[in-house]
Amino acid sequence: MAAGRALAALLAALLAASAHLLPPQASFTISLRPADNITVMIKQRPGVSPSCQIRVKNFIRSELKIKPGENVTFTFTYGGGTCSTPEKYFIMEIQKNIDCVSGPCPFGDVHLYPLGLPRLNRTFIWDVKASTKAGLELKFSTPWLRQIEPGEMCPDFISYNINSCIDKATVNIGTFCRNGSVSRVKLLGGVIMSLHLPWDSPLTTSGFNIANRASIKRLCIIESILKGESSITLMSPNYPLGFPEDELMTWEFVVPSNMRASVFFHNYSLSNCERKEQRVEYYLPGSLSNPEVFKLSSSQPANIAGSFNLSLQGCDQDAQNPGILRLLFQVVVQHPQIDENVTHLVDLSKEWNMTVTIHFEGWPNRVPLMSEPICLICKDPRTCDRVLTLVSGTIYKISFLCKDLSRLRITAEKDISCVDLRWCQRKIYSLSVPKAITQLPIRLHKFIWKLLAPDLINIEITSPSLKLQQHVPEQRCNTSYSYSIVSATPETGLNVGVFCPGGSIEKIQMRNNITISLKTFGKGFLNESNHQDLKMSFVPHIKDECTFTVRPDPKAKVYLQTPNWPYGLPPYVSISWYVVVPSKQVALLGFSKDRMGITCETGRAYVNIKEETLGAEETVRREDELLPKPRNMYHSFWVNISNCKPVDRTQLTLQFWVTFADKQIDLGMILGVVAGAGVVLAIGLTVCCVKKKKKSQNPMVGVYNANVNTEVPRKQNLFQKGRKNNESHVYAVIDDAMVYGHLLKESNGSVTPEVDVYRPFDGPMGSLPPSPPPLSFRKDIKRSSNTEEPLPLMDTDHDTYTFAHQKSGQSEDDGDTTEKNNGDTSMSLLENKEQDDLVE
Repeated sequence: MAAGRALAALLAALLAASAHLLPPQASFTISLRPADNITVMIKQRPGVSPSCQIRVKNFIRSELKIKPGENVTFTFTYGGGTCSTPEKYFIMEIQKNIDCVSGPCPFGDVHLYPLGLPRLNRTFIWDVKASTKAGLELKFSTPWLRQIEPGEMCPDFISYNINSCIDKATVNIGTFCRNGSVSRVKLLGGVIMSLHLPWDSPLTTSGFNIANRASIKRLCIIESILKGESSITLMSPNYPLGFPEDELMTWEFVVPSNMRASVFFHNYSLSNCERKEQRVEYYLPGSLSNPEVFKLSSSQPANIAGSFNLSLQGCDQDAQNPGILRLLFQVVVQHPQIDENVTHLVDLSKEWNMTVTIHFEGWPNRVPLMSEPICLICKDPRTCDRVLTLVSGTIYKISFLCKDLSRLRITAEKDISCVDLRWCQRKIYSLSVPKAITQLPIRLHKFIWKLLAPDLINIEITSPSLKLQQHVPEQRCNTSYSYSIVSATPETGLNVGVFCPGGSIEKIQMRNNITISLKTFGKGFLNESNHQDLKMSFVPHIKDECTFTVRPDPKAKVYLQTPNWPYGLPPYVSISWYVVVPSKQVALLGFSKDRMGITCETGRAYVNIKEETLGAEETVRREDELLPKPRNMYHSFWVNISNCKPVDRTQLTLQFWVTFADKQIDLGMILGVVAGAGVVLAIGLTVCCVKKKKKSQNPMVGVYNANVNTEVPRKQNLFQKGRKNNESHVYAVIDDAMVYGHLLKESNGSVTPEVDVYRPFDGPMGSLPPSPPPLSFRKDIKRSSNTEEPLPLMDTDHDTYTFAHQKSGQSEDDGDTTEKNNGDTSMSLLENKEQDDLVE
């Protein structure tokens, strides 16, 4: 029996739907009773060509109006035939006028009448006229209504529009979709209610009824019933246009007592008031000061336990410049949080020029969806918001209304500036995150330091213990945080790069203002925050835009690259790196590509490499030359990269690397040093013996012997510089004990000793004495003497050489460098002897 009743009900519903939405047919008949006071209007759809027409009897029309008491039969025709899709060309309006001023109102459910209408997009309009001394109430059946912004479409294309009529003025209360929380709308005076249905909608009832109420003494009252966790958005009447002048309206929110509601103003503007004050008023549960008055610019109440009212009050506006008062706001209802009474102390009393913002993830670029769970930050039990900004110099006690604190983030910003270098040059600033932030149960997203330096004052960043590693493709950062460093100039910005702790860069010096952004990754920063050692100070002016001091780990391979990667150095920017090489190691320097890869439009681009030692050579490469091949660097060295103005579509981006190896001990060099020490010892002993003999001899005289061949045995053309071009054969005095003539006579010519003689010289002379052959050459001579004939004595020059000791520190050239000698690096043996005499 029950199944039979259900089947009968289903058939009745299907018959009703089929009676209301008739399929396309040859003709339609609409019969209107006079008492219904209904007018039907069929009009052409805007923006569509009038291909389909309306035929009434033998007359063709583009529009059709059927008045109360008329009975009209019509068809839709298309070029002499039947128009099978009239919904593409026509729309229909059904308007019912209800007069509640001169007679009783037909209160109760509102029906969709008449039946049997064509399948067209249609709008039902109920125009209710009522006195302003009385109020009308529109009560909606479930699932109630949801207000939408102008231009927004409902998912099912079914929408309601409510307009209030006071005298001759019409105010748009709002547009609503089905499935919401708005259950009732109370209005002062008349109302125009519209229901928009698409041509294929199966809706057979209006979904509301009209009731009579006493005067509400305000423009309207909108009631919203909120069950469970939910979020709704509401707007002031006429939004986005202005709220009526000096009007008052109220929203009533029905909230379960075990839930918490919070109000957020997302968009508002204010009018220019001559009298009164535009404001919002709250009636809050448990409040001893109802109504509580707030400005629209203030933070609105939050964490409200139970039902409450919100009213918007306008003012008397300036007639010449009225302005616009409008409001769009959100009400969020959620369960009370377990730790809502837990407060966190944030002490910023000792901080300067710092702001701390606690916000939802993605702020400020992303606006959270209304359907997303709400996380609130509260300064006090009633002052909560999705975003809360704390300023330095204050102590805060904050709490959170949030189920999942991992959805919240902290962004902080601190300014450090220097006006007088005499005061701030002596100060070192710590760039570490204060413990007041790290102790909060919220993840730090970013901490930004803005370092402001005037002209002729530069900024130095140091990391003494951890040092910094530059993030490059071959050497990626895998720490829980990193630093992004940007140098801001009046003309352009220079992105110095991304760095993380645990590298080899211990100092960075930069010109202009600097922005350092610490960004965290994951939860590990809480553990690593105690080890931060980044510091900054203000220093005098530097030459380059940026200078790095690099002290690599001897066991690691270090990659370094130019700033502004991969977009290239700005034109005419110069960057330098100073790489420290340990004394017992040698560095290998290499570039990741063989050319700079740019073409200069103006100026030249250079790569300069130079070791920091006396007399060091300098390697210079232009943009049109090959970069140096990997080379050994025996001392700390500089790498400088200077840009030109490149032609379009070419950018200067260079990367180089440095590795270390222990210095190899040269056995031959050690033997040479030992042999040299033995020679010096022998000379020392000889000098001591001679000095004893000198005490009984006559004063020293200079002797010239012209009969002796004084040429030292040597290879042909070993010394490129002739004897005529130096002064190594000139002596201030020769000890008379060292005259060798009588010794030669006693030997009868059987021995050809190597002697030094005095000869006056009048030709041109150079400024430096020649250097002796290298030790390796001498070893070669000694090694080859076992197999070759002795070299003949040359009779071209009778002056001997005075050999000099070569100073250490000369670097080896790999064949592709440009040498620049910077002074004399040798000392003659005679000078050594004279210094010994002075010491004695």
